[in-house]
Amino acid sequence: MPICSRVIFMVELLAPAKNLKSIKAGLKFADSFYFGFEKYNMRMQADNFTQQDLPKAVKLLHDNSKRAFLTTNILFYEEELGELRELLELAHTSEFDAVILHDIAAISYAKEIGIPFHISTQANISNSVSAKFFEDLGAERVILAREVSLKHISTIAKRLTKTEIEVFVHGAMCTSISGRCYLSQDVCGGDDKFSANRGRCIQPCRRDWTVIDNQNNEYIYDGVRFMNSRDLCLIEYLPELIDSGVKALKIEGRMRDPHYVHWVTKIYREALKAQGKGEFTTSKKKKVGMWINELKKVYNRGFTQGFLFNRMQSSEHQYKSPTNLSHWRLIKLGTITSYSNSIGTVELTNGFIKEKTQLIVQGNSESDTYFPQQVRQLMVGNQSVQITPKGSESKPVKFSMKFDEPVVPLKDCIYLFTDSTYKHRKPTKGKKSSTPKKKKDYYKL
Repeated sequence: MPICSRVIFMVELLAPAKNLKSIKAGLKFADSFYFGFEKYNMRMQADNFTQQDLPKAVKLLHDNSKRAFLTTNILFYEEELGELRELLELAHTSEFDAVILHDIAAISYAKEIGIPFHISTQANISNSVSAKFFEDLGAERVILAREVSLKHISTIAKRLTKTEIEVFVHGAMCTSISGRCYLSQDVCGGDDKFSANRGRCIQPCRRDWTVIDNQNNEYIYDGVRFMNSRDLCLIEYLPELIDSGVKALKIEGRMRDPHYVHWVTKIYREALKAQGKGEFTTSKKKKVGMWINELKKVYNRGFTQGFLFNRMQSSEHQYKSPTNLSHWRLIKLGTITSYSNSIGTVELTNGFIKEKTQLIVQGNSESDTYFPQQVRQLMVGNQSVQITPKGSESKPVKFSMKFDEPVVPLKDCIYLFTDSTYKHRKPTKGKKSSTPKKKKDYYKL
């Protein structure tokens, strides 16, 4: 039995992970993580985990009293059933706490193998009868469709006796909201390798579209990206969701970078702590406004409350931009070149470093390092300094500082999360663009 199956949370904060760095990024704040194997999950374009990674990831989570869920929530074809069973057996032997799925074949195998299972939002569970059906099948948890209102969430929760309810509270929503979409596959000529239901969506709903009738008349829209939904953000309504009977709050984002996971889980954990202390409603408007402003610093398309109270309106789509509205970026400053006894030497190639600055230490594709780090014991040569000279690619500056965790020389780098480089990317209105011609200059400090 998974060693963390007995851990009980008031409400579980569930975070996404595309790699081990993402798990480390959110480890301090999330209660559990969900992630996919390199085959058979709804985010096949994410990094995903190899067979060798899975036991390592589960051990890291269990050693920190966190839970691990494996997502295998696509549709399966006949010739894939053998590999599906092998994957679920691997999840069982790797001591995953549960698997997330919705294909009936996957449910059948999970029951035979004896691993707990959660029903994916891909099943579009939108009412109590559907939820009860999966409860009777033995589901430990059902992940409701994003279209379900708060009122109906409460009704469904009251009619279940054993099965828990999980809902999405933050992150991207596709044009089909709960994901059973055929647009990607259809616009690519029906090729299965671009099927959203097989985890390979190319997100055509984020593009500009023009609709023309058979008389060559163009339909006029208020914007140009009329299928492009804003991102879900329900941090303001955590007390209501908890009161409704929800047991797990899920953050979307298995395609997002580790820093996104770090930032979003940190903010939601702060909100949940406030709720637990009875402080959420104290100066609620001020607190919620602060949290939302912080969430806007990382990748977002603008926010919506989705279907929590009403049907979504046209104003809740993002017509202008298909991508990130945030001006903030994680900017690489330099590479750690050596490390011994907690002291690392860094080659600074972008900007300068000040004592007490909050940095992020993150590894490249060959390193799983990720942790926040405040600058301490800053030295240039043998001299203690408060600020380094400015470094650049042509004139790098070497300095040393103390690191709270071990680092991997030549594979780990230091980063600064800032909006100070936005001026390089923003064109000047009414004048010839001041944006640098070379993209590499966009992120110079």
